[in-house]
Amino acid sequence: MGLTKTENFSTEQNELAIIIKALGHPARIAIVDYLLKVDACICGDIVNELPLAQPTVSQHLKELKNAGIIKGNIEGNAICYCIDENTINKLKGYFDTMVSTLDKKNLKCC
Repeated sequence: MGLTKTENFSTEQNELAIIIKALGHPARIAIVDYLLKVDACICGDIVNELPLAQPTVSQHLKELKNAGIIKGNIEGNAICYCIDENTINKLKGYFDTMVSTLDKKNLKCC
């Protein structure tokens, strides 16, 4: 497999790629949807919501956390997760710019 040569791209492009890649799995989308619905939760709650084993959910949580999409605080012997609004605002800005640019160009696709 070839190298990705990430150094050839801007910091913003690399950051957005990491975030979007982390969202590229339906289980992670389900976790984000659940966190948006409840505003914050304990890992056990997430495991109860998904048809996945606890270690699998933990791995998905780790990927989301590494990408900055969620953040977690230790509360006793559990970790409370929530959405990292800064990362979501970064994504929103990117997609807002994309939509705005497309609207201005009024592009017609083949």
